[in-house]
Amino acid sequence: MILVDGEPRPEISATDRGLAYGDGIFRTLAASAGRPCFWTRHYSKLAHDAAVLKLQLPRADVLEGEVRAVCKDHEACAVKIIVTRGAGPRGYSYTGHERPTRIVSAGPLPPGTIGNRVSGVKVRLCALRLSAQPALAGVKHLNRLENVLARAEWQDPEIAEGILCDAQGHVIAGTMTNLFIGIDGALATPGLERCGVAGVTRERVMEAAGRHGVACAVTTLSWTDVLGADEVFLVNSLAGVWPVRDLDGEPRTPGEMTRTVQQWLGQEDDA
Repeated sequence: MILVDGEPRPEISATDRGLAYGDGIFRTLAASAGRPCFWTRHYSKLAHDAAVLKLQLPRADVLEGEVRAVCKDHEACAVKIIVTRGAGPRGYSYTGHERPTRIVSAGPLPPGTIGNRVSGVKVRLCALRLSAQPALAGVKHLNRLENVLARAEWQDPEIAEGILCDAQGHVIAGTMTNLFIGIDGALATPGLERCGVAGVTRERVMEAAGRHGVACAVTTLSWTDVLGADEVFLVNSLAGVWPVRDLDGEPRTPGEMTRTVQQWLGQEDDA
């Protein structure tokens, strides 16, 4: 089901700024038994990103009600929420009085989502390099062409994800995931001050590490750092935690820290 501004319809205006300029934000989240998982966290991220773009965000109860409506017939599903600045006249400028467009949809979890948590995934290093834009760093905005081009670099269905670096060669994230490495019993994840998306599950992993007394550095990582790590895992709100079992052709063994993080997140109550 797709709801547009609360109505079951599949289309938006051709003058919508989300379509014309990518002027909007989105979040993808899991839903279970008809309700969104970790809803408060996801809405908080939407609110943060909307504030960066000076975008009017619908109330939390409005969006949550629509999420529950689209996923009510699914035991488990993937939900996508898009909020654009809305329709407007031609030109980049906006008045601030536009009426936002909200699109809420649900569908099946992607194949392999759950199984990959056990078996691990093969990943590759992408040739595309992310551009730096500190004003939008961390924001999940609608301009995702870099990710589209990066994902087009491979067709092998055995490869689940590609790792992206910035123009300086610093590792940032996967095309649809955040990245962590484990080394000497500690965790590290790339800083996102210049580019990349700050995901809800990334935040949960960092908080869980703090609660359990495990060091988790947000730092600059090179590809050499990743290759030299004891273990590597990827996270997002649908995947949960994916151990990396093959890193750009190098076999890896999902490690104890990765399994521990899976347990931490599995024990969390999202109420």
